[in-house]
Amino acid sequence: MSKVNETEVRAEVREWLAANWDPDMSLVEWRSKLADSGWGMPQWPKEWYGRGLPHALARVVEEELSNVGAVGVAKSGVRLLAAATLLEHGSDLQKKKFLRRILTGEDTWCQFFSEPGSGSDLAGATTRADLNGDYWIVNGQKVWTTSAHHADHGLLLARTDWDAPKHEGLSYFVIDVKQPGVDVQPLKQMNGHASFNQVFFTDAKVPQENLVGRVGEGWKVAMTTLAHERRGADGLASPSKRGARVGRIHAEERAETEKANQPYKWYPQRAGRVDLVIERAKETGANRDPHMRQEIAKLMIMAKSAEWTARRARAAQQQGRPQGPEGSLGKLAASNVARAAAHVHTLITGTEAMLTGSGSPRDGIIAEILVSVPAVSIAGGTDEIQRNIIAERVLDLPKEPRFDTGPFRNVRKN
Repeated sequence: MSKVNETEVRAEVREWLAANWDPDMSLVEWRSKLADSGWGMPQWPKEWYGRGLPHALARVVEEELSNVGAVGVAKSGVRLLAAATLLEHGSDLQKKKFLRRILTGEDTWCQFFSEPGSGSDLAGATTRADLNGDYWIVNGQKVWTTSAHHADHGLLLARTDWDAPKHEGLSYFVIDVKQPGVDVQPLKQMNGHASFNQVFFTDAKVPQENLVGRVGEGWKVAMTTLAHERRGADGLASPSKRGARVGRIHAEERAETEKANQPYKWYPQRAGRVDLVIERAKETGANRDPHMRQEIAKLMIMAKSAEWTARRARAAQQQGRPQGPEGSLGKLAASNVARAAAHVHTLITGTEAMLTGSGSPRDGIIAEILVSVPAVSIAGGTDEIQRNIIAERVLDLPKEPRFDTGPFRNVRKN
């Protein structure tokens, strides 16, 4: 887009903000205005709460909102994964029903993909959905579901055809998490947090209108969700730094953010906390050790390379290009960086890296890094899965031998 168009967009946003921004509104009232104006997600289509702008100009809109201290639409958690999936595969009825409430923050979402019996083999899902009249009846179990304990809706992948091959017998639904028949149970992690849940479905109902895409297209729809999830797995996102601004909107947003971020408090630690390495090296004297300096340098090179890969992915997105290999490359790089960071933190801190509580290094943060880092190699698709994707879809290498073809009911299961 030309500079003139950017100038026009800035002028229009500023004029709209001057007429509408009021920090003493309620958060939902303000976000409703944003959604209806199209300025909340300007890169979305005009008919669905956007303005059809390219991503580059969407950044311009974000800058203008920030300049006046205005809060944006709700973006935390699985919300935007749900939105991206519905924009690409959802019916007009689903878009009308869910998209606006995603932007206003009135609904929260979670993702029902992983299962205890299939691990990273997403296509091996055995949670079943059987059509009975106007409803799909869901039975089964999902696990590692973040924020299911306070979600209103879930993105559900379930098996609808046991006689089709595993990838072709899946369908994708939006399910009401608050209904009877959905039992959410928190899981305690070894780092002391309880971010995830296991969820049991017993004759839970999904109306036919909540089927996303066609029956049997669940794998295709799920790949859209995962592509957007992996695009955001590089760890570059940072929290807003608007500070303690006054007004009802800011107070309500702070409360919302605190609740939404509660399950993710340990996520910086699972990424390895590269940002603490130089500080720790200086405060412990490790920066004077030649071997330590080499290990720190290797880590910083890896981290910077991963950051550049993530920026390439964002640049491609801003130019409207489809998701490329950067998602899987960035996800795998994040795992390598996290492990290298845990190694360096251990070298710097020594045996005290195992201590927690008052008086321990960084009040237990270093120990939390060590027990949290393994998660980054598992969540969102394991390292092995990412390597297969890169090998088969990027490098065009031969696919692994398959032993799970044919009707899914005949496939050996865990």
